[in-house]
Amino acid sequence: MNDLSRNYINGQWVDWSGDTLDVHEAGTGEVIARVPSSGREEMEQAIAAADRAFDSWSESTLEQRIKVLEQLHAGLKERSGEIAETICREVGMPIKLATAIQAGMPATMTKSYLKLLPDFPFTEQSGNSEVQYAPVGVVGCITPWNYPLHQVILKIVPAIAAGCTVVLKPSEIAPQSAYILAEILDGTDLPKGVFNLVCGLGQTVGDTLIKHPDVRMVSFTGSTRTGSLIAHAAADDFKRIALEMGGKSASVVLPDADLGAAVKGTVNNCLLNSGQTCTALTRLLVPADQHDEACELAAAAVAKMTPGNPLEETTRLGPLASEQQRDRVFDYIRLGIEEGATLVAGGPEAPDGCDQGYFVKATVFGNVKPDSRIAQEEIFGPVLSIIPYQDEADAIRIANGTEYGLSGAVWSADQDKAKKVASKLRTGQVTVNGGAFNPQAPFGGFGHSGIGREFGKWGLEEFLEVRSLQL
Repeated sequence: MNDLSRNYINGQWVDWSGDTLDVHEAGTGEVIARVPSSGREEMEQAIAAADRAFDSWSESTLEQRIKVLEQLHAGLKERSGEIAETICREVGMPIKLATAIQAGMPATMTKSYLKLLPDFPFTEQSGNSEVQYAPVGVVGCITPWNYPLHQVILKIVPAIAAGCTVVLKPSEIAPQSAYILAEILDGTDLPKGVFNLVCGLGQTVGDTLIKHPDVRMVSFTGSTRTGSLIAHAAADDFKRIALEMGGKSASVVLPDADLGAAVKGTVNNCLLNSGQTCTALTRLLVPADQHDEACELAAAAVAKMTPGNPLEETTRLGPLASEQQRDRVFDYIRLGIEEGATLVAGGPEAPDGCDQGYFVKATVFGNVKPDSRIAQEEIFGPVLSIIPYQDEADAIRIANGTEYGLSGAVWSADQDKAKKVASKLRTGQVTVNGGAFNPQAPFGGFGHSGIGREFGKWGLEEFLEVRSLQL
């Protein structure tokens, strides 16, 4: 049992003696840690500390900020094994993937900003004006449980680099990596108050954070429902917001594509982190005359996803992160059956031999209607919907036929044709023929998937106000 009954406020650990929240191991359901169920007072103390620290940190030199990020990068690398195992146990991502993604990406993203910062134009000339980019102020960061450290790093690194101060509320479902991060930052040259961590529930500490007048920006990753609440609250005080929310991304297979490669790539993407990924390709759009073959290929692909203990190297499909999420996915699978979709693989139960923990069978539905709930709503589990289409225009209509627009994919033997179709998808990023993920490219969504962008210079600009001096 890991007792984390403390918050990190104003450069020091502050013990907590009130109610606590249990953190469960995804693979067994056992309680592995306890964290504070903090109140409004603790969050207000953290915001006050960040507000006091802002004036001096906003005027720090670029060299000071780079030095802190270099120290952070070294700490992330040094503790990568601990980070990977911690998140593997909390979230359920298999250890091999957790090492590369959950522990690897935070270090990679920190390094990317170290490369970007020396050449970023914090001031530039435009005619007779000097354009200055100034830090926005105190930033409230609210982060999810599916990629718990990666999503934190995407916020706090560019925020600190911009000269902002930060108050972080991590997910109470997977909070332990945020504590590791706080320990690392505590050992850097970061002045007290620049980074603060308060753990608790959204309706108390989260509500305080998004409504506090001294918080000038809220950066949030999570559900569209919560994002809407934050947007409404921020509007009352004209706060800046950056929202990265849900998705129902379509993988469009054109008639001339390599169907086997397209199905395999889509299944692998859909089942990454057991489907607990906002960019997951959960809708596979195929020509009607290739539908049955696509279903057979998908069933064969998911059969290779070996479920089991995520701490074992041979496991390819881990559990979901919580009992609540598992039960929600079961309900959606039952709904898909009720809606008349063809159950090609899986079902609303745990895989054989996985009775403990929060496991769900990798599930594939065929003959899914584009307007059905399993094709419209984010399930956030290992569930793929295969949807037949009649022609290219029909495929684009179906792909764009949800309220979301976070990611997508297009597959074709003709790269230019694939790019043409990709340019018609109302979504923030599109993978063309399995193109590699680029951490330097902007990341964010259209519509109900979000406002703003993360990664690269776009991620840094979110935390900067623009001022012009007329000379």
